[in-house]
Amino acid sequence: MEKQVREVAINSDYITLGQLLKFLDLVSTGGEAKAYLADHEIKINGEKEDRRGRKLRPGDEVVLVEGTFRLISK
Repeated sequence: MEKQVREVAINSDYITLGQLLKFLDLVSTGGEAKAYLADHEIKINGEKEDRRGRKLRPGDEVVLVEGTFRLISK
């Protein structure tokens, strides 16, 4: 089965992982983002990540429990 990848358009050169989680309505504060990262496995471009400050740029692929997201330029 092929995974469905949803595209997320950003207006800037990058956003942080914490900002992405807020944008996707998974968390509403930085503290919630920290707790989310502690409780869920997240992969960025195939590598595990747990830093909410990780910079994400167009072309990056983020795998969450909720799905797979690819960042694109707006």
